[in-house]
Amino acid sequence: MSVIAVIPARFGSTRFPGKPLHPIAGVAMVERVRRLALAADSVDRVIVATDDTRILDAVTAAGGEAVMTPETCRNGTERAYEAVNGFATPDDVIINLQGDAPLTPPWVIEAVAAQMAANRELAMATPAVALSDDAYAKMAGAKAKGEVGGTTVVFDRKMNALYFSKAVIPFQREKSAGTPVYKHIGLYAYRFDTLARLVALEPTPLEKAESLEQLRALENGIPIRIVLTDYRGRTPWSVDSPRDAEIAAGIIEREGEIV
Repeated sequence: MSVIAVIPARFGSTRFPGKPLHPIAGVAMVERVRRLALAADSVDRVIVATDDTRILDAVTAAGGEAVMTPETCRNGTERAYEAVNGFATPDDVIINLQGDAPLTPPWVIEAVAAQMAANRELAMATPAVALSDDAYAKMAGAKAKGEVGGTTVVFDRKMNALYFSKAVIPFQREKSAGTPVYKHIGLYAYRFDTLARLVALEPTPLEKAESLEQLRALENGIPIRIVLTDYRGRTPWSVDSPRDAEIAAGIIEREGEIV
């Protein structure tokens, strides 16, 4: 069994063309994410899956591994599958990392990778963090204004996901009841045979309603293990625009490099 981290990196973007190659504090974003994956102890191999030779050339020039995948891939899950389909074995663990999350700490990646490596019965896993009262209030306020960013998750006592939502769940009738709200971190680990099954399935009703691809797994009876982790004081950030990249650079300047 191998643990393979795949970073989907598409050049074309309506809002931010060439985003993977955009420099953040002097380092291309895709290279930052690649270094984070390399720093996770349980990861055996890191592959950038792209549709553009400019990204391929940049990654290989930095000493990394990159593969070309079809332009027809509809999402990062399909691109991750195409990157490993030629050699992965059914029991291999494939970690799908967001190429636009250059501040994801390696210990978050490691927590998910280690769970999958230690429990070969797990089909799929993904991390979550408990929201502080301040973070909860901020998210709830943003949702009340109609913002859609941020996903929450609820899970059973065996740590298997019950549901993911763009709404804040569970509903807090009395905040003093002390039931935590958990924010989902959008990286996934799959057994290769589970990944192959997922990409072969059609989009499901709840998946389409929430625009959350992981619901396809739940709607088809594929369990998702939730791995609780934390950022240890680091600030999470995703990059969807040049302004976001500037903010990410500012965070690195204040908090220092992760790796």
